[in-house]
Amino acid sequence: MNSKPAFPFDAEIIRAHVRDRYGAIAEQAGADCGCGPVCCTAGAPQSDGAACCAPSCCAEPAAASYGDKLGYSADELAAAPAGADLGLGCGNPLALASIQPGETVLDLGSGTGFDCVLAARQLQGTGRVIGVDMTATMVAKARANAGKTEWRNIEFRLGEIEALPVPDASVDLIISNCVINLSPEKERVFRESARVLKPGGRLTIADIVATRPLPAALRAKLGAIGACIGGAALVADLRAMLAAAGFAHVEVVLRESSRALINEWVDGGDAGAYVVSALITAHKPR
Repeated sequence: MNSKPAFPFDAEIIRAHVRDRYGAIAEQAGADCGCGPVCCTAGAPQSDGAACCAPSCCAEPAAASYGDKLGYSADELAAAPAGADLGLGCGNPLALASIQPGETVLDLGSGTGFDCVLAARQLQGTGRVIGVDMTATMVAKARANAGKTEWRNIEFRLGEIEALPVPDASVDLIISNCVINLSPEKERVFRESARVLKPGGRLTIADIVATRPLPAALRAKLGAIGACIGGAALVADLRAMLAAAGFAHVEVVLRESSRALINEWVDGGDAGAYVVSALITAHKPR
């Protein structure tokens, strides 16, 4: 595994960019955003040459169609409150999660709470769901969205996924959707994940991974990092990071059909030749 930073920027510069970008998306969510620079239809370029991560808030039908492409059922899409799904994911981490009654589920980068609500729905009032996000506006919107549901076992905490505000060995399942690729310190994310999981706990995430080295131009563009592409780790490096954090039974299932969709995310239209959406599972040994 290459131990050097995957980004040509300081970690705090990247975090500030990601926080600002997604804070702006959260602020505009549900408003008449007019398909502006941070909330646009898929493929519409921003001023820095990067497109939105997804259709986002400009058209509800487009967002629903996007959710269907990610692997969510019509029933799941209909179950969440309006505004909870901003269309910022790259898969359905719950598809392989096998949530059991009474479990504690932690969502890394929980956004406006979409996957947390669906996890709580599967728990049917048992257990607990915790969402962690570093963007205050996302946390506020997530709390409001959770309040519109019948589930009272959901909570949201402001924090960074590299330093989780969660006790040791307190979580049964970690989920995440298109977030860990944004972190400039993925090794820390996986070490923290292992710390908070109970022995025998598991991790199920949807994320963007690189199947071959990205061009330097993509790595060096903050807009491409914020669009979930420029910070993608190579599959081999991802496996090595998870193993180094103490995880076992690591599986990475590539969703080859996602490449065409990814081509819409940044200007130039060839990002899908380098990165792909994947469902990643791993277990913490007992």
